[in-house]
Amino acid sequence: MNVPNHDSPWTDDALAALRRDFGEIFGGRTVLVTGADGFMGSHLTEALVHLEARLHAFVRATSSGALNNIRHLRDRMKVHFADLTDRTSVDYLIRELRDTAPDRPYVFHLGAQAHVGESWHRPYETVMANTVGTLNLLQSVVDYGLELEKFDTAGTSEEYGNVREAVAHHHDFDEAGSLILHERSPINPKSIYATSKVAADFLTMNYHDAFALPGVVTRMFNNYGPRQNPRYVTGTIITQALARETVELGALEPLRDFCFCTDGVRGHLTVAAHGIPGDVYVYGQGRNISMGDWAQLILRVGEEQGHWPAGREIVTTPERLRPGVTDVMALRVGYEKLGRETGWEPLVSWEEGIASTIAWYAANRDKWIGRVDWLASAQQSAPVK
Repeated sequence: MNVPNHDSPWTDDALAALRRDFGEIFGGRTVLVTGADGFMGSHLTEALVHLEARLHAFVRATSSGALNNIRHLRDRMKVHFADLTDRTSVDYLIRELRDTAPDRPYVFHLGAQAHVGESWHRPYETVMANTVGTLNLLQSVVDYGLELEKFDTAGTSEEYGNVREAVAHHHDFDEAGSLILHERSPINPKSIYATSKVAADFLTMNYHDAFALPGVVTRMFNNYGPRQNPRYVTGTIITQALARETVELGALEPLRDFCFCTDGVRGHLTVAAHGIPGDVYVYGQGRNISMGDWAQLILRVGEEQGHWPAGREIVTTPERLRPGVTDVMALRVGYEKLGRETGWEPLVSWEEGIASTIAWYAANRDKWIGRVDWLASAQQSAPVK
């Protein structure tokens, strides 16, 4: 049956296509994934396990050493507990790869503090992890002479921010006047998170220009799917709908381009396999939708599948608004360049992706209930049976 299980978004057909497209490229090759236990990192790690790569997983060191998302893959990789902000632990890992890898490794650099709202509460940690952490990794590769096949730095659509009138003529718009963002579009980061990622992108290009490090940047547009932290918008909509009658959100007007996690993984693998060093690649669904309509779509799919009854209410709460005038109003990707050079395109529809994501949250309440940020207000409401 061509459906994913509750722990993995990969269908049998998707795995067959993954092996067909990437098996010869990554099979048996040394690959390092930073942020391997995170949301997108875990899905990329899982894909590379299926491709039978010689996998090294870089996981942030904690006292418990817990692996939340890749524990079931533990015997298929070497796990390195380290910290991007700790240069010594980064050096140790890079030196080990240099001394033991039989080939030129691929590096997928996904390790980051990736929550926009959290970057306002933890600005120093965000810049240290995203910018200094990237610098540590790049410098260590150069210092220890590790020859790489490709170094993929994961950027973000948030780097584009809002259109500035002075450079509006450098942007692309469709016939209806809607914004389309390409690799060449001006950037205008509106959060500490976005600014830290801009810096990481430019550092990657700096090291390419100075040291011929084969770096590429992949700017992803709003990945979502199973295992995502429930504080991100798709997860917070689903978890609230599973638990109570009211779904509290921030602004409902901003437009976002949502891309399912398996398509995001395919984007990373495609750019690492075929991208040109020193270049930037953007990808996503190629469509956008308002936050309010995205929430309504999630509620409809969940109702149709019997996960919650009809009648869930969506409300805006001031606590969930971004500070000041920092909200980004429209994000929609034009992925023509990646499609033209490699043939990549998204394969999972919003309805399919949402259904898979809801199924995971419904089956894994124990993995997210302690991480939500709406529980205090939920306790003031009557429980939903």
